[in-house]
Amino acid sequence: MTTDLTGVWDGTFIQPGVGMVTFLATLIDAGGVLGGSVSEPCLMPRCPISTHNASISGQRSGSVVSFVKRYEPPGYGYDTVIYEGTVNAEATEIDGRWRLPGLSGTFLMVRATRPGEAVTTEDEVKEPVR
Repeated sequence: MTTDLTGVWDGTFIQPGVGMVTFLATLIDAGGVLGGSVSEPCLMPRCPISTHNASISGQRSGSVVSFVKRYEPPGYGYDTVIYEGTVNAEATEIDGRWRLPGLSGTFLMVRATRPGEAVTTEDEVKEPVR
């Protein structure tokens, strides 16, 4: 199992009263310490901004992932959300639940990019042409 979650992830979460919300996350996995950012549309009525930005901080231990999403700036009905989930064996999906005080729902993140792979075969390493 590739455990490094660094990369770009397409995500959705289900928000009661709103429905499915899409988001784009960029994760940085430094030995199980997670950081990154999220952008998502504002779907609340009369929201004065079209896109919400948030930072992510959390951890990964084996297949268990947890992080806190902090909206920047907070407000407009958004502040801090706790996410807890499980990454699949291929490290291509994270599935779980998000929660706020008195409110929760499900989320799914699908890796949009593959982890970097080193060039290892001689056929792929070319000498410069002179």
